[in-house]
Amino acid sequence: MPITRPSRRPAARRRTAVLAAAVLLTGATAGCGGDGEKGEGTGRDAMSELAAQKPSWKPCAPSTAAEAGATPSPLPDGTRWECAFMDAPLDYADPGGDTIELALIRAKARDRSKRIGSLVFNFGGPGGSGITALPSFAPDYETLRGRYDLVGFDPRGVGLSDGVECLGRRELDALFARDATPDDAAEEKAYQRELKKYAEACEENSGKVLPHVGTENAARDMDLMRQVLGDDKLHYFGISYGTELGGVYAHLFPRRVGRAVFDAVVDPGGTAEQGALGQARGFQLALRNFAADCVRRGDGCALPGNTPEEIERFVTDLLARLDKRPVPGIGDRELTQTQALNGIAQALYSKEYWQYLEQGLDEADGGSGALLLALSDSMNGRDENGNYNNLQAANAAINCVDDRQRFTVEQVKAKLPEFREASPVFGDFLGWGMLWCGQWPVAGRADHPEVSAPGAPPILVIGTTGDPATPFEGARAMASALGKGVGVEVTYRGEGHGAYNGGDACVRRVVNAYLLDGKVPASGTVCP
Repeated sequence: MPITRPSRRPAARRRTAVLAAAVLLTGATAGCGGDGEKGEGTGRDAMSELAAQKPSWKPCAPSTAAEAGATPSPLPDGTRWECAFMDAPLDYADPGGDTIELALIRAKARDRSKRIGSLVFNFGGPGGSGITALPSFAPDYETLRGRYDLVGFDPRGVGLSDGVECLGRRELDALFARDATPDDAAEEKAYQRELKKYAEACEENSGKVLPHVGTENAARDMDLMRQVLGDDKLHYFGISYGTELGGVYAHLFPRRVGRAVFDAVVDPGGTAEQGALGQARGFQLALRNFAADCVRRGDGCALPGNTPEEIERFVTDLLARLDKRPVPGIGDRELTQTQALNGIAQALYSKEYWQYLEQGLDEADGGSGALLLALSDSMNGRDENGNYNNLQAANAAINCVDDRQRFTVEQVKAKLPEFREASPVFGDFLGWGMLWCGQWPVAGRADHPEVSAPGAPPILVIGTTGDPATPFEGARAMASALGKGVGVEVTYRGEGHGAYNGGDACVRRVVNAYLLDGKVPASGTVCP
C-alpha cells in the first residue's frame, strides 16, 4: 500500500540487532472473538453492563501476545506484561447487539501508593498494534511507569481485536511489488484491477466489521476502556494517528479527558487530498535533510553528489531505473520501484535509520536490493518468514471509513502536477495512492475529523520541525482546533516522526513534568 494510507505511522522504531529482519509492528494475523455474542439488555442497560465488566488479566502468552509465537519480555525490574480482553458493542447505535472483543496489555505502575491511574497509548497507523508496540517502546516510558499503569490495546479491526483480513501472503507479496505509479493506460487499468481485487477480498473476509472500524468508534471504545480500567479520567499518550484518535475522543468526551499528550500530530483540518499533499512535502523535506547530512560528511557519504540536489537526482534516477528493471532483493523476490519508495519512506521516519537508507540506496545502485526491500517489508508489516500482520488491511479499512473523499483516475491525473511540484521523488506515489478508497465497499463519513473540545483540560500538542509523515504545521492546526486553553503547543526542533521517542531531554522533561506532576508548560515552548 502506498504511504498515502499509512501516513499516520507509529513513532520512530527502535533499532534491533538485524534491521533487515526487524519489524517492530509484526502484529496479530487473526482476530479473536467478535463472533457476535449478544449483550443482555439494550441501550443504557447494555452499556452499563459492558462498563462493569472485569477483564481477566493474565500473564501474556504466545496465544495472547500479538507477535506470533512470542511473549513480551519482562521490564527491567522483572515486571511481566499482562493481557486481557474486553467486550465492546460492534455498533454503538445498537449497544445491546453484537459485541467485539478488544485486546489489552498492561504493565503495572511501580509505585502503587502514588499511582495516578492508567496511561493509555496509541502508537498510530491507523492499524498499528498496541499489543506489540507498547512492549517494544516501553523502556522509553519507564519514568512514566513510576506512577501509571502503561496500557496498550489493539483498536477494533487491528491485530487481536477482530483484525481485518484481506489477501493471503502470496497475493500480498504481488500486490506490494506492483507498479503504484502508472505510466500509461495499460498500467492504470492494472493498478485499478489490483485495488478492486483488494477491496473485494476485504469485504469477503471482514465485511461484518468494515462499517464499524472507524476512529469515532475507536474513541468510544477508549471511553468504555477507561471505565473498565476503573479510571475517572482518561490519561492518554497518542502518537501520529493516535493524535487524531485522541482529538476525536476529546471532542466526544471533553470532561473525561485527564492528562493527554499528542506527539507527531495529524492536521485535523486536512482532507485526504491535503493530507497526501502535506506528506509529499514532508517526505521531500526529510529526504532533503538526509541528503544535506550526507553532503556534510563528505567522503564519509557513500552516495554520489556534492549537493543535496545532486543526491536527490541520484535517487530519482535510481527509481526510474527500477521502474524499468527491478534488481535482486531477498530470496526470489526483486526490489521494484514501488518497494524502493516504500523502503526510502520507512527509513525517513527516523534519523536513526539514515545510515541504513544510505547503505540501501548504495547497494541498490550496485544491483542488490535486499536492504531497501527489508525496509519496505517493515512498512508493509511483513516478517522475515513471509507472514504479514494486518497493519495495512486495518489501515485501509479505518482510513476509508473515516475519509469521505473518493477519487477517480481522471481526478488523480489532474492533481499529479501539484504533487510532483511538492515532491519530485514521492509526488506520483502519493498522488496515485489517493485511489485506494475509490472502490472500497463502505462509504466514508467525513472530510476531516472533528476535534474541538471546549471544556477539556490542557492537552500537550508536540510538533517536530523535520517530521516527514505528519508535517510540523499539523501541531499548530491541532492546538487551534482543540480550542483556546486546551491545545498547548510544544515545538521540537529536530528530525523524525515522534519527539518523545526521539530521546530529546528537553521534550521528555516537559512531558514528564506534565504527566507526572500536572505542570502545564507555556504554550509555544520550544525544545531543545
